Amino acid sequence: MLGWTVYISFISALGCFLCPSKRPDLSRHLALFGTVISAFVALFCAATYTPIDGNPVVDVTKWNWIPSLGISYYLAADGISIVMVVLTGIASVAAVLFSWNIEDRANEFFGFFLTLIGGVYGVFISFDLFLLFVFYEIAIIPKYFLIAIWGSTKKSYGAMKLVLYSFVGSSMALIGIMGAFIVSGGVSFDLNQLILHPYTPEFQQWAFPVTFIGFVILAGLWPFHTWAPTGHVAAPTGASMLLAGVVMKLGAYGALRVPMTLFPMGAAMWREELALLAGIGIVAGALVALVQNDFKFIIGYSSVSHMGFVLLGLLATTETGLNGAVLQMFSHGILAGLLFAVVGRMIYSRTHTRDINKLETMQLGRQFPFTAAVFLIASLASVGLPGFSGFVAELHVITGAWSSYSYLALMAGTGVVIGVAYSMRALIRVFWVSDFDSSTPLQTTLPGLTIQEKAGATLLIITSLVVGIYPRLLLDIIAPSLQSPLLKPLLDQGNTL
Repeated sequence: MLGWTVYISFISALGCFLCPSKRPDLSRHLALFGTVISAFVALFCAATYTPIDGNPVVDVTKWNWIPSLGISYYLAADGISIVMVVLTGIASVAAVLFSWNIEDRANEFFGFFLTLIGGVYGVFISFDLFLLFVFYEIAIIPKYFLIAIWGSTKKSYGAMKLVLYSFVGSSMALIGIMGAFIVSGGVSFDLNQLILHPYTPEFQQWAFPVTFIGFVILAGLWPFHTWAPTGHVAAPTGASMLLAGVVMKLGAYGALRVPMTLFPMGAAMWREELALLAGIGIVAGALVALVQNDFKFIIGYSSVSHMGFVLLGLLATTETGLNGAVLQMFSHGILAGLLFAVVGRMIYSRTHTRDINKLETMQLGRQFPFTAAVFLIASLASVGLPGFSGFVAELHVITGAWSSYSYLALMAGTGVVIGVAYSMRALIRVFWVSDFDSSTPLQTTLPGLTIQEKAGATLLIITSLVVGIYPRLLLDIIAPSLQSPLLKPLLDQGNTL
């Protein structure tokens, strides 16, 4: 049933492309219908997920695709996959709601939008690594068109930079995948079969960093992160939400699913050096965000910082750290999407500026109290306000990192403190600085918020709140996967260090 998330997305994309260009309402409603149905399928599968005979991997469908090359159309899911699919479902519904204002070539916009979503779903549930790579590329291509056509602020440059970085990374990832396939005998790309081969330490020593860096370029690992803020700023709001919410997660998920699963000894050899890059990314991203005056750049560099938490959790190679990494992927996907929605749709589309020096004179707190409240909640939640998903995720990451490298845990804690600083700076300057005197007449009256915007924001806030209050909803799904044959060798390697 989980495979229908992919099929519904692609069918809806085709439907949008075929919609008349003069009827944008048809493509909007079709996109909303497709994403809502896919989200319900994802939630149903999560609610009914039960490991069979202790095996957390549940097969969805499998048939020979290219038998001569050992390639199969193999869709399956474990607890980590299901959490990522649920994230994609919720984030995509919200992104459609915040893209409701798209009028120009709306059929094409939502067609590319849903194609991207279908590719993302496919990556998360592919257990044939060649198929995973195919879906990975499918998810990359629509990003270029979404930014280049409907973006702003050097959109062609931002789109090209994002795609070039993505293709360089995917090429490196493909080298690792093909290396594992050839060394294992060239029989199958099935992940369950590939992990059975005892890859030599010499092979893992070079295959792991090449494959890992190839994937995490898309996750924004410092110093390969510069595409992310540029791409976020140039992208339209809905695309920004997907880019930060789910596309960056493809890199982190791919790093966990492929090199960390296949090459656990390589992970043990390189984890400290790569974890240091993640720690630097946490602090550096936060410091750059602290001095930005472009509101969207602040959120863009914040995403780089928060993705550093994901990678630090992965590279801790402890059960607590991996739990934290998956939780952080989910939490950041929800909260970053919400922050980009606030900046891009609620503010920029009405004020036509992202300069906080100009925004602070517009009395936005008085005109949009709902927006101010949403930004306050999302900002504090993303930096670890108790009761929201960010707190649970970052606590797991820092605890897991402390048991491996205490100094990196301290760097992560420093990033949290700086995160509070840049969040409060943006909040005060944009929403509060000119609003203390309520007797001052409004200089400009801006259009009010739409019901779609309020609904999308409410959906994301409730999701973060539910996970923050009751994290076992996700932890109970994730836990069996960490003790599976796929990840147990990685954790065993981590425990020996």
